Amino acid sequence: MTVREGRFWQPDVTVATVVIDAGRVLCVEERVEGRLVLNQPAGHLEPDESLIDAAVRETREETGWDVELTGFVGAYQWTAPPGPDGQGGRQFLRFAFVARPLSHDPSRPLDDGIERALWLSPTDLRDAAERHRSPLVWTVVADCLAGQRFPLALLQQVA
Repeated sequence: MTVREGRFWQPDVTVATVVIDAGRVLCVEERVEGRLVLNQPAGHLEPDESLIDAAVRETREETGWDVELTGFVGAYQWTAPPGPDGQGGRQFLRFAFVARPLSHDPSRPLDDGIERALWLSPTDLRDAAERHRSPLVWTVVADCLAGQRFPLALLQQVA
């Protein structure tokens, strides 16, 4: 059993949504540690929230788009590089979904740190790899574009 910072170690559980419309992918441009990076709508799972609800909520909060999840792309584990203090990087467990856009509220305020939502072609997103928040950004989109889909029923929330 590993203990880190006085507690049992746990990865950061996150969700991400690949929203595709007219051949373009919905992305967010966000400021992280002073750097403007690209990501898909993504964020942390909140207490007592299902993974599906978290993905829909994060997409709305970061982009102003309401979406319908249509499939589960996969689960991805990634360790961030060590921080400036030399300590080991945080570990993330990302659950990724694919969705279709339903409606957009351009007046909805976006989450702190989000500069804007934008639609990019897959080529433009791939070519901007140096601006991706993490390698998960393109890995998830590439898997989705390759047709990787699993039924949402694969994910169960047990009460």
